[in-house]
Amino acid sequence: MIYRKAQKIIIRTDGVKKFDLNVEKILEDWEKHHAIREVISNAIDEELLTRTRKISIFKDNKRRWHIRDYGRGLKHNHLTQKEDIEKLKCPYVIGKFGIGLKDALATFDRKKVKVYIKSRHGDITLGKSEKHDFRDIITLHAQIHPPSDNKFVGTEFILDGCSDRDMAMAKELFLRFSDEEKIEETSYGQVFKKRQKSSQIYVNGVRVAEEENFIFSYNITALSKSIRKALNRERTNVGRTAYSDRIKSILLACKSKMVAKMLVDDLKLFEKGTLHDELRWLDVSTHACKLLNAFEKVIFLIPDELLYAKNMVDLAKKDGYQVVTIPENIKSKIHGLRDISGNLIRDLDQYKEEWNASFRFKFITEKDMTKKELEVFKLTDEILNLVGGRPPQVVKIRISETMRLDPATYMECTGLWDEATLCIIIKRERLQSIEKYAGTLLHEIAHIVSDHADVSREFENQLTEYIGIITTKALERK
Repeated sequence: MIYRKAQKIIIRTDGVKKFDLNVEKILEDWEKHHAIREVISNAIDEELLTRTRKISIFKDNKRRWHIRDYGRGLKHNHLTQKEDIEKLKCPYVIGKFGIGLKDALATFDRKKVKVYIKSRHGDITLGKSEKHDFRDIITLHAQIHPPSDNKFVGTEFILDGCSDRDMAMAKELFLRFSDEEKIEETSYGQVFKKRQKSSQIYVNGVRVAEEENFIFSYNITALSKSIRKALNRERTNVGRTAYSDRIKSILLACKSKMVAKMLVDDLKLFEKGTLHDELRWLDVSTHACKLLNAFEKVIFLIPDELLYAKNMVDLAKKDGYQVVTIPENIKSKIHGLRDISGNLIRDLDQYKEEWNASFRFKFITEKDMTKKELEVFKLTDEILNLVGGRPPQVVKIRISETMRLDPATYMECTGLWDEATLCIIIKRERLQSIEKYAGTLLHEIAHIVSDHADVSREFENQLTEYIGIITTKALERK
């Protein structure tokens, strides 16, 4: 600590006026640092309102703390308790009623801190006096002295009796004196990295609450009615219900990759039950997915999909996608939504559509087949004749090394009917045996003839009929 040389305080006793602060007992739970906070708050407000240089806080060589702004200077009428129209019109200042300064002065008096206030409008000290016309009531009075320097710029509080710890505790309540690292700024407020065990909640730069289970710290700069109502005289222990909607607004207005990444990384913890509280808000979780989808190559899956769509998941990983696990309720929220860049959010169904849209068959001809594969493929007409021959709408039977994904299993199809080309396409690996090839071929023929999909009664009936026909012919041959 570097001490500044203390200026000699000369208080003029001529023409002293006593200003009744109407304080007998007030806020007995306040400590010195609460009172210092009010003085700092007023100084910062004056700095912001007048756009003057930053306030200064220092200790002189007599161990007295000085808090000074460079604004218009404190007047005696600033000691009255009333709504300050100027401050009410300014959304980013801290105070509004003027009672905070009176509380601070009363606390200093109760804690035996000597106070000297200097401005060009007058010098102020504290004293106890009888209330006018009521000698039995002793109240705290501000003693207004003529100014010792009528050219003094701003207002300076000199506090004799405050420790370094008192000042440190007061300064900890202000964002500007913290080492918070800002991540993003929105029209509703700012997001900061959590640097302590607890997250800090600030309103216009003054700490009003702490949160044990938040990911970030926040500074709310666009105050809602509930916040204004909840900002009591102490400005401490403001309940979450007062500011939760504003924090949601801040997060929903965020557009940075870092915020998105930290939110989504936390979202992965839902299975362990260790989610931070911001992610319990569905709209915030959904917004985080929208952000991350725009910034990174990701696919959002629920835990069950990692198991029953394993083949699809492997394809996604092979394509360079990062798998992000999300809860079921978030999956239903993001399905069909677009991210902040206008692209559809990539869940399992969306990835399947994208994969199929970019898919290209890798057809082979008879010249590409092995001897065994060719022998099986040559049986195509004979197999079809078992069930009445090739349907007239089928132009060709083709073999491909690659296949589209099955919409039900998310695995490659073994066979499919392509109405666009009027071809039945069968995966090459089915040519490994007559049983595999014949089963796949007749399965597709049953779809064509019944004109229905798997699991339908019509398809099942057609397949059953084919089994009966083939069984009968096999028995007759025997």
